[in-house]
Amino acid sequence: MRKSSHPAGSVRRMSVESAVLAGAMLGDPTTRLVDVYLPAGHDGRGLPLLVDLVGFTAGGPAHTNWSPFRENVPERLDRLIGEGAMPPVAVAFPDCFTRLGGNQYVNSAAMGRWSDFLIGEMVPHVEAALGCGGQGRRGVFGKSSGGYGSIVHALDHADFWAAAACHSGDMAFELCYVPDMPACLRALAKCDNSIETWWRKFEAAAKPSDGAMKVVNILAMAASYDPDPDAFLGLRLPVTLETCEIIPERWDNWLAHDPVVKLAGKADNLRRLKALYIDCGADDQFNLVYGARRLHRGLDALSIAHRYEEFADNHSGVDYRMDASLPYLAAALAG
Repeated sequence: MRKSSHPAGSVRRMSVESAVLAGAMLGDPTTRLVDVYLPAGHDGRGLPLLVDLVGFTAGGPAHTNWSPFRENVPERLDRLIGEGAMPPVAVAFPDCFTRLGGNQYVNSAAMGRWSDFLIGEMVPHVEAALGCGGQGRRGVFGKSSGGYGSIVHALDHADFWAAAACHSGDMAFELCYVPDMPACLRALAKCDNSIETWWRKFEAAAKPSDGAMKVVNILAMAASYDPDPDAFLGLRLPVTLETCEIIPERWDNWLAHDPVVKLAGKADNLRRLKALYIDCGADDQFNLVYGARRLHRGLDALSIAHRYEEFADNHSGVDYRMDASLPYLAAALAG
Protein backbone atom coordinates (compact mmCIF):
# COMPACT_ATOMS: atom_id res chain seq x y z
CA MET A 1 0.00 0.00 0.00
CA ARG A 2 1.48 3.34 -1.10
CA LYS A 3 1.78 6.06 1.52
CA SER A 4 1.75 9.00 -0.92
CA SER A 5 -1.11 10.29 -3.05
CA HIS A 6 1.35 12.00 -5.40
CA PRO A 7 2.43 10.41 -8.71
CA ALA A 8 4.75 7.49 -8.06
CA GLY A 9 8.27 7.52 -9.36
CA SER A 10 10.05 4.36 -10.46
CA VAL A 11 12.96 2.40 -9.04
CA ARG A 12 15.36 0.90 -11.53
CA ARG A 13 17.74 -1.82 -10.37
CA MET A 14 21.24 -1.93 -11.84
CA SER A 15 24.32 -3.93 -11.10
CA VAL A 16 27.90 -2.68 -11.10
CA GLU A 17 30.85 -4.99 -11.68
CA SER A 18 33.60 -3.61 -9.49
CA ALA A 19 37.31 -3.92 -10.14
CA VAL A 20 38.43 -1.84 -7.16
CA LEU A 21 36.69 -4.06 -4.58
CA ALA A 22 38.57 -7.15 -5.71
CA GLY A 23 41.25 -8.33 -3.31
CA ALA A 24 39.77 -6.92 -0.10
CA MET A 25 40.50 -9.15 2.89
CA LEU A 26 36.82 -9.75 3.69
CA GLY A 27 36.23 -11.46 0.35
CA ASP A 28 32.90 -9.72 -0.25
CA PRO A 29 31.13 -9.95 -3.62
CA THR A 30 32.39 -7.48 -6.20
CA THR A 31 29.12 -7.35 -8.14
CA ARG A 32 26.99 -4.69 -6.46
CA LEU A 33 23.33 -3.81 -6.82
CA VAL A 34 22.28 -0.19 -7.11
CA ASP A 35 18.65 0.88 -6.96
CA VAL A 36 17.98 4.23 -8.65
CA TYR A 37 14.85 6.30 -8.01
CA LEU A 38 13.48 8.39 -10.86
CA PRO A 39 10.60 10.83 -10.28
CA ALA A 40 7.29 10.37 -12.06
CA GLY A 41 7.52 11.43 -15.69
CA HIS A 42 11.34 11.48 -15.78
CA ASP A 43 13.82 9.09 -17.37
CA GLY A 44 16.73 10.60 -15.46
CA ARG A 45 18.24 12.67 -18.24
CA GLY A 46 19.36 16.09 -17.05
CA LEU A 47 18.43 15.52 -13.40
CA PRO A 48 20.79 16.15 -10.49
CA LEU A 49 21.95 12.96 -8.77
CA LEU A 50 21.85 12.28 -5.04
CA VAL A 51 23.50 9.19 -3.51
CA ASP A 52 22.09 7.67 -0.31
CA LEU A 53 24.68 6.08 1.99
CA VAL A 54 22.83 3.91 4.51
CA GLY A 55 23.76 3.28 8.12
CA PHE A 56 25.62 0.34 9.63
CA THR A 57 24.07 -3.14 9.16
CA ALA A 58 22.05 -1.98 6.14
CA GLY A 59 22.45 -1.91 2.37
CA GLY A 60 21.07 0.57 -0.12
CA PRO A 61 18.03 -1.56 -1.08
CA ALA A 62 16.85 -1.33 2.55
CA HIS A 63 15.77 2.23 1.76
CA THR A 64 13.77 1.24 -1.31
CA ASN A 65 12.00 -1.69 0.36
CA TRP A 66 8.46 -1.43 1.75
CA SER A 67 8.44 0.04 5.24
CA PRO A 68 5.67 -0.40 7.84
CA PHE A 69 3.98 2.70 9.26
CA ARG A 70 6.48 5.07 7.62
CA GLU A 71 7.47 6.08 4.12
CA ASN A 72 10.41 4.45 2.46
CA VAL A 73 12.72 6.90 0.71
CA PRO A 74 11.10 6.66 -2.77
CA GLU A 75 7.70 7.37 -1.19
CA ARG A 76 9.20 10.31 0.70
CA LEU A 77 10.66 11.63 -2.55
CA ASP A 78 7.30 11.21 -4.32
CA ARG A 79 5.71 13.39 -1.64
CA LEU A 80 8.44 16.04 -1.43
CA ILE A 81 8.64 16.39 -5.21
CA GLY A 82 4.87 16.15 -5.65
CA GLU A 83 4.28 18.89 -3.08
CA GLY A 84 6.84 21.13 -4.77
CA ALA A 85 9.08 21.09 -1.70
CA MET A 86 12.04 20.06 -3.85
CA PRO A 87 12.87 19.88 -7.55
CA PRO A 88 13.04 16.48 -9.28
CA VAL A 89 16.23 14.50 -8.70
CA ALA A 90 17.52 11.00 -9.36
CA VAL A 91 18.63 9.13 -6.23
CA ALA A 92 21.00 6.15 -6.17
CA PHE A 93 20.95 3.55 -3.37
CA PRO A 94 24.13 1.44 -3.66
CA ASP A 95 24.44 -1.84 -1.78
CA CYS A 96 27.69 -1.52 0.17
CA PHE A 97 27.02 -4.18 2.81
CA THR A 98 30.06 -6.18 3.92
CA ARG A 99 30.88 -9.34 5.85
CA LEU A 100 31.51 -7.16 8.89
CA GLY A 101 28.02 -5.72 8.78
CA GLY A 102 28.34 -2.42 7.00
CA ASN A 103 30.56 0.31 5.74
CA GLN A 104 32.18 3.65 6.51
CA TYR A 105 32.63 4.34 2.76
CA VAL A 106 36.39 4.88 2.95
CA ASN A 107 39.23 2.92 1.34
CA SER A 108 40.60 0.09 3.46
CA ALA A 109 42.74 -2.94 2.71
CA ALA A 110 40.42 -5.02 4.88
CA MET A 111 36.98 -3.61 4.05
CA GLY A 112 37.71 -2.68 0.46
CA ARG A 113 38.20 0.46 -1.60
CA TRP A 114 34.68 1.74 -1.05
CA SER A 115 35.45 5.39 -1.67
CA ASP A 116 36.96 4.47 -5.03
CA PHE A 117 33.95 2.27 -5.78
CA LEU A 118 31.48 5.11 -5.23
CA ILE A 119 33.41 7.80 -7.08
CA GLY A 120 35.14 5.79 -9.78
CA GLU A 121 32.62 3.06 -10.58
CA MET A 122 29.11 3.35 -9.15
CA VAL A 123 28.32 7.02 -9.85
CA PRO A 124 29.87 6.99 -13.36
CA HIS A 125 27.86 3.83 -14.15
CA VAL A 126 24.57 5.43 -13.08
CA GLU A 127 25.31 8.70 -14.82
CA ALA A 128 26.26 7.02 -18.08
CA ALA A 129 23.15 4.84 -18.04
CA LEU A 130 20.66 7.59 -17.19
CA GLY A 131 22.24 10.87 -18.28
CA CYS A 132 21.86 12.37 -14.79
CA GLY A 133 24.28 14.07 -12.42
CA GLY A 134 27.61 15.31 -13.69
CA GLN A 135 30.05 17.86 -12.39
CA GLY A 136 28.43 20.29 -9.97
CA ARG A 137 25.20 18.27 -9.91
CA ARG A 138 26.08 15.41 -7.53
CA GLY A 139 25.22 15.24 -3.85
CA VAL A 140 25.69 12.64 -1.12
CA PHE A 141 23.65 12.12 2.03
CA GLY A 142 23.29 9.57 4.80
CA LYS A 143 22.66 8.87 8.46
CA SER A 144 24.91 7.35 11.14
CA SER A 145 27.69 5.47 9.29
CA GLY A 146 26.13 6.88 6.13
CA GLY A 147 26.29 10.36 7.63
CA TYR A 148 29.93 9.71 8.41
CA GLY A 149 30.52 8.61 4.82
CA SER A 150 28.81 11.72 3.52
CA ILE A 151 30.82 14.21 5.57
CA VAL A 152 34.10 12.38 4.90
CA HIS A 153 33.40 12.39 1.17
CA ALA A 154 32.67 16.11 1.40
CA LEU A 155 35.94 16.66 3.27
CA ASP A 156 38.03 14.55 0.89
CA HIS A 157 36.26 14.77 -2.47
CA ALA A 158 34.64 18.18 -2.94
CA ASP A 159 36.06 18.06 -6.47
CA PHE A 160 33.53 15.28 -7.12
CA TRP A 161 30.56 16.02 -4.85
CA ALA A 162 28.89 19.43 -4.91
CA ALA A 163 26.64 18.99 -1.86
CA ALA A 164 26.45 16.79 1.22
CA ALA A 165 24.15 16.08 4.17
CA CYS A 166 25.31 14.34 7.34
CA HIS A 167 22.57 13.07 9.65
CA SER A 168 23.84 11.89 13.04
CA GLY A 169 27.22 10.94 11.61
CA ASP A 170 30.06 9.25 13.50
CA MET A 171 32.50 11.83 14.84
CA ALA A 172 34.40 12.71 18.02
CA PHE A 173 35.62 9.11 18.08
CA GLU A 174 36.66 9.12 21.74
CA LEU A 175 33.00 9.68 22.64
CA CYS A 176 31.23 7.37 20.19
CA TYR A 177 33.63 4.40 20.03
CA VAL A 178 35.77 4.23 23.16
CA PRO A 179 32.78 3.71 25.51
CA ASP A 180 32.06 0.40 23.74
CA MET A 181 35.61 -0.93 23.97
CA PRO A 182 35.22 -2.57 27.44
CA ALA A 183 32.13 -4.53 26.31
CA CYS A 184 34.04 -5.67 23.24
CA LEU A 185 36.96 -6.86 25.39
CA ARG A 186 34.68 -8.74 27.79
CA ALA A 187 33.19 -10.62 24.86
CA LEU A 188 36.61 -11.44 23.41
CA ALA A 189 37.87 -12.62 26.83
CA LYS A 190 35.31 -15.43 26.70
CA CYS A 191 37.03 -16.58 23.49
CA ASP A 192 40.62 -16.54 24.83
CA ASN A 193 40.99 -12.95 23.56
CA SER A 194 40.84 -14.24 20.00
CA ILE A 195 39.02 -12.05 17.49
CA GLU A 196 39.00 -14.94 15.01
CA THR A 197 37.42 -17.36 17.50
CA TRP A 198 34.76 -14.82 18.49
CA TRP A 199 33.96 -13.95 14.89
CA ARG A 200 33.63 -17.54 13.72
CA LYS A 201 31.26 -18.27 16.62
CA PHE A 202 29.25 -15.16 15.71
CA GLU A 203 28.93 -16.23 12.08
CA ALA A 204 27.97 -19.78 13.06
CA ALA A 205 25.33 -18.77 15.63
CA ALA A 206 21.62 -19.10 14.86
CA LYS A 207 21.17 -15.48 15.92
CA PRO A 208 23.39 -12.75 17.42
CA SER A 209 23.81 -12.98 21.18
CA ASP A 210 22.92 -10.05 23.39
CA GLY A 211 25.51 -7.34 23.00
CA ALA A 212 27.11 -8.97 19.96
CA MET A 213 26.41 -6.02 17.68
CA LYS A 214 28.56 -3.74 19.84
CA VAL A 215 31.47 -6.06 19.14
CA VAL A 216 30.64 -6.25 15.43
CA ASN A 217 30.52 -2.46 15.24
CA ILE A 218 33.90 -2.02 16.90
CA LEU A 219 35.49 -4.68 14.69
CA ALA A 220 34.07 -3.07 11.56
CA MET A 221 35.45 0.29 12.61
CA ALA A 222 38.84 -1.30 13.25
CA ALA A 223 38.80 -2.80 9.76
CA SER A 224 37.87 0.59 8.29
CA TYR A 225 40.29 2.85 10.16
CA ASP A 226 43.32 0.72 11.07
CA PRO A 227 43.49 -2.60 9.20
CA ASP A 228 46.34 -4.98 9.94
CA PRO A 229 47.27 -6.95 6.78
CA ASP A 230 48.72 -9.77 8.89
CA ALA A 231 45.67 -10.27 11.14
CA PHE A 232 42.49 -12.30 10.67
CA LEU A 233 40.27 -10.20 8.34
CA GLY A 234 42.67 -7.35 9.03
CA LEU A 235 41.27 -6.92 12.54
CA ARG A 236 43.13 -5.43 15.47
CA LEU A 237 41.91 -3.15 18.25
CA PRO A 238 43.31 0.24 19.31
CA VAL A 239 43.32 -0.81 22.99
CA THR A 240 45.18 -3.38 25.06
CA LEU A 241 43.18 -6.56 25.59
CA GLU A 242 43.85 -6.90 29.33
CA THR A 243 43.58 -3.32 30.56
CA CYS A 244 41.69 -1.44 27.80
CA GLU A 245 44.41 1.18 27.52
CA ILE A 246 44.68 3.18 24.30
CA ILE A 247 47.55 2.11 22.03
CA PRO A 248 48.63 5.54 20.76
CA GLU A 249 49.98 4.59 17.34
CA ARG A 250 46.83 2.60 16.52
CA TRP A 251 44.44 5.17 17.94
CA ASP A 252 46.16 7.87 15.90
CA ASN A 253 45.19 5.89 12.78
CA TRP A 254 41.57 5.98 13.90
CA LEU A 255 41.68 9.69 14.69
CA ALA A 256 43.03 10.49 11.24
CA HIS A 257 39.55 9.47 10.00
CA ASP A 258 37.58 11.54 12.56
CA PRO A 259 35.74 14.38 10.76
CA VAL A 260 36.35 16.71 13.70
CA VAL A 261 40.10 16.07 13.41
CA LYS A 262 40.14 16.17 9.58
CA LEU A 263 38.35 19.52 9.38
CA ALA A 264 41.32 21.82 9.83
CA GLY A 265 43.20 20.34 6.90
CA LYS A 266 40.19 20.14 4.58
CA ALA A 267 38.57 23.55 5.00
CA ASP A 268 39.21 24.65 1.42
CA ASN A 269 37.48 21.53 0.12
CA LEU A 270 34.31 22.30 2.06
CA ARG A 271 34.28 25.87 0.76
CA ARG A 272 33.80 24.45 -2.73
CA LEU A 273 30.46 22.85 -1.87
CA LYS A 274 27.17 24.35 -2.97
CA ALA A 275 25.44 23.05 0.15
CA LEU A 276 26.51 21.40 3.41
CA TYR A 277 23.90 20.17 5.89
CA ILE A 278 24.56 18.66 9.34
CA ASP A 279 22.10 17.62 12.03
CA CYS A 280 21.87 15.37 15.08
CA GLY A 281 19.38 14.49 17.79
CA ALA A 282 19.99 16.22 21.10
CA ASP A 283 19.45 12.88 22.88
CA ASP A 284 21.61 10.76 20.56
CA GLN A 285 22.44 7.66 22.57
CA PHE A 286 25.83 7.24 20.91
CA ASN A 287 27.02 10.70 22.02
CA LEU A 288 27.16 11.90 18.43
CA VAL A 289 25.58 15.26 19.18
CA TYR A 290 28.76 16.38 20.93
CA GLY A 291 30.83 15.66 17.83
CA ALA A 292 28.24 17.41 15.67
CA ARG A 293 28.47 20.48 17.88
CA ARG A 294 32.27 20.42 17.66
CA LEU A 295 32.11 20.18 13.88
CA HIS A 296 29.56 23.00 13.70
CA ARG A 297 31.75 25.18 15.93
CA GLY A 298 34.79 24.39 13.78
CA LEU A 299 32.94 25.23 10.58
CA ASP A 300 31.83 28.55 12.05
CA ALA A 301 35.38 29.34 13.15
CA LEU A 302 36.59 28.70 9.61
CA SER A 303 33.72 30.74 8.08
CA ILE A 304 32.49 27.72 6.10
CA ALA A 305 28.88 28.09 5.01
CA HIS A 306 26.65 25.29 6.27
CA ARG A 307 23.25 24.56 7.78
CA TYR A 308 23.29 23.00 11.25
CA GLU A 309 20.28 21.76 13.20
CA GLU A 310 19.65 19.86 16.42
CA PHE A 311 16.30 18.21 17.03
CA ALA A 312 14.46 16.71 19.99
CA ASP A 313 15.07 13.01 19.38
CA ASN A 314 17.71 10.30 19.65
CA HIS A 315 19.57 8.23 17.01
CA SER A 316 16.77 5.86 16.05
CA GLY A 317 14.00 6.17 13.46
CA VAL A 318 14.91 9.66 12.31
CA ASP A 319 14.53 9.30 8.54
CA TYR A 320 11.98 12.11 8.76
CA ARG A 321 14.95 14.47 8.94
CA MET A 322 15.34 13.93 5.18
CA ASP A 323 12.39 16.30 4.83
CA ALA A 324 14.84 19.06 5.77
CA SER A 325 18.02 17.90 4.07
CA LEU A 326 16.86 16.59 0.69
CA PRO A 327 15.08 19.78 -0.47
CA TYR A 328 18.12 21.75 0.67
CA LEU A 329 20.55 19.64 -1.36
CA ALA A 330 18.28 19.35 -4.41
CA ALA A 331 17.68 23.09 -4.63
CA ALA A 332 21.44 23.76 -4.49
CA LEU A 333 22.21 21.21 -7.19
CA ALA A 334 19.39 22.30 -9.47
CA GLY A 335 20.29 25.99 -9.26
